[in-house]
Amino acid sequence: MHFVEGDAVNWVVLADGDAVTLIDAGYPGDVDAVRQSLDLIGYRPAQIAAVLVTHGHIDHIGSLPQLVSGSTPVYLSPTEVRHVHGEYREQATPVDVLRNVHRPGFLPWGLHVLRVGGTKHVTLPDAAPFPAEGPLDLPGRPVPVLTPGHTSGHTCYLLPEHGVIVTGDTLVTGHPTSPVTGPQLLHPIFHHDLDRTVETLGTLEALDADLVLPGHGRVHRGPIADAAARARP
Repeated sequence: MHFVEGDAVNWVVLADGDAVTLIDAGYPGDVDAVRQSLDLIGYRPAQIAAVLVTHGHIDHIGSLPQLVSGSTPVYLSPTEVRHVHGEYREQATPVDVLRNVHRPGFLPWGLHVLRVGGTKHVTLPDAAPFPAEGPLDLPGRPVPVLTPGHTSGHTCYLLPEHGVIVTGDTLVTGHPTSPVTGPQLLHPIFHHDLDRTVETLGTLEALDADLVLPGHGRVHRGPIADAAARARP
C-alpha cells in the first residue's frame, strides 16, 4: 500500500504480486508523477489491473486518458460513472474561484491549477460501475463505501484487513486553500452538496479504520470516527 502526496492532490497504489490497483490519478499535468510513483515501486502503467476513482473531479481523473489504455478498467459508483461520462458536471467553476481569490491560498492554488491542466474538460467514456458488491477482486481487495455529498456519487475505499480508509474529498487533512491542517472538510465552494457531505461523515464514523489516506493533505493516524468528528463544521 503506497500513499503518494502530489503537489496539490494525492493518489494511492495497492500492489499485489505483478499487478496494482490505482486509486485516483491527479491532474492532467500529474501524469509523469503518477508514472514515476509506479516506477519507484517497480511497476509500469501496463500492470494496473484497474483504476478506482473516488469522484470525477479533474484533480482525481485528469491523468487517466494519458496514463492507461481503453483495456484498463476504470470503476466508480453508478452515479459517478455518469459524471465522468460527461452527462453532468459538479465542480467549482472559475467564477466560484474568482469570488474567493482574495482569501489566503486561493490565488497560488488557482495558478497551480492552470499550470497542471485543471481547466480542461476530461471525460472517461469507458468507465464502468463497480463489477460487484463488497470487496473487489483487485489488488488490495478494496471495499467501496458510498459517501455522496462532495459529488453525488463520491466513494471512499476501505481496506478492512489493514484498517485503512481512502477518503478522497469527503474528508481531507489539508489543502492549499486551507489555513489549518488535520481532519477537515474542503472549502464549501468545492462541495456539490455541503449538507450531505456533513451527513455522510456519519458513514465514515461507523467504519473500523485507524489510518486515513485523504485526497488532499497528509496521512492521518487515529480512528476514523475521531477524524470525522473533528471534521464536522
